[in-house]
Amino acid sequence: MAETTTAKIFEYPRNAWYVAAWDHEVTRKPLARTIAGRPLALFRTEGGAPVALADACWHRLAPLSMGKVIGDELQCPYHGIRYDRTGRCTAMPAQETINPSAMVPSFPIVDRYRYVWVWVGDAALANPSTIPDMHQMTSPEWTGDGELIHAECNYQLVVDNLMDLTHEEFVHTSSIGQDALSESEFVTSHTDTTVTVERWMIDIEAPPFWLKNMRDKFPGFSGQVDRWQIIHFEAPSTICLDVGVAATGTGAPEGDRSAGVNGYVMNTITPETDRTSHYFWSFQRNYRLDSQLITTQLRNGVHGVFSEDEVMLQAQQAAIDANPDYEFYSLNIDAGGMWVRRLLERMLEAEGRMAVPAAVGS
Repeated sequence: MAETTTAKIFEYPRNAWYVAAWDHEVTRKPLARTIAGRPLALFRTEGGAPVALADACWHRLAPLSMGKVIGDELQCPYHGIRYDRTGRCTAMPAQETINPSAMVPSFPIVDRYRYVWVWVGDAALANPSTIPDMHQMTSPEWTGDGELIHAECNYQLVVDNLMDLTHEEFVHTSSIGQDALSESEFVTSHTDTTVTVERWMIDIEAPPFWLKNMRDKFPGFSGQVDRWQIIHFEAPSTICLDVGVAATGTGAPEGDRSAGVNGYVMNTITPETDRTSHYFWSFQRNYRLDSQLITTQLRNGVHGVFSEDEVMLQAQQAAIDANPDYEFYSLNIDAGGMWVRRLLERMLEAEGRMAVPAAVGS
């Protein structure tokens, strides 16, 4: 079956939590980062609380991220105007009276799961309880590390890439790809805010990446494995991949993964502009927790895999730019990605930002 998607949306909701930075990136020195089209200046107070202000001074629009933090206030680098964490001006040079209109927008911001999350939409709707669940990032039962990729493509292309992992067979042939990916069945389910795609591959040969991980936990391992990929999407752009392999016939499909290795690839993609995005990821594992060597090897290994994705996604963005009127077509393997697009459409409709045409064949 082939059908066009509901639309090549490529817009991004603003009433949503997006990761702005790793927690260690936000310090007492202001950090400039554009989130969902909004340039921000990020910094921490003396007590360590994160702050997000619009990165443009009220006076002459000088970038506040070029300034410095004094106490809990951010000082403009151009004329020294200072702002508190709410964006209210607290001091002006050469005058005691402060213009009551002197302020810059501030944005809800939260530290959670080793990330700093920001909300650039309607602040009254910013409920931290709706931040996507990424508890493996800070749980003592898991360990791992990750990176930030500045992706030269629209954020939805990264989401598409992660919602359909059959591309591994063709893009990642030397690490995690194998024929069993496109040959296996999968099940797609969804709620109002989530989409899940589950795939099992039974009694197969372990690809190089997973064979190495099995031998890290079970030295000398050989034989067939049962492999799983459970893709869990939370709107608008967080995808946690529950992945792993276990010795065939040891009960992994029924829930006993003790004879295998389990990882969570924690992905959250933040739109920067229409054609660029911040791609935060980490690989978390629940075995050999004390081994920094394995943590580093896994981070470097996943970095190599994602570098292959970057090349493809950048080329895809260039092709989209060259063919702006072309509508995508979808295959069975795109079921998860098509549901993601429907959820994004609903979010954008709720913000009054797009009229949605009916999907062909839906």
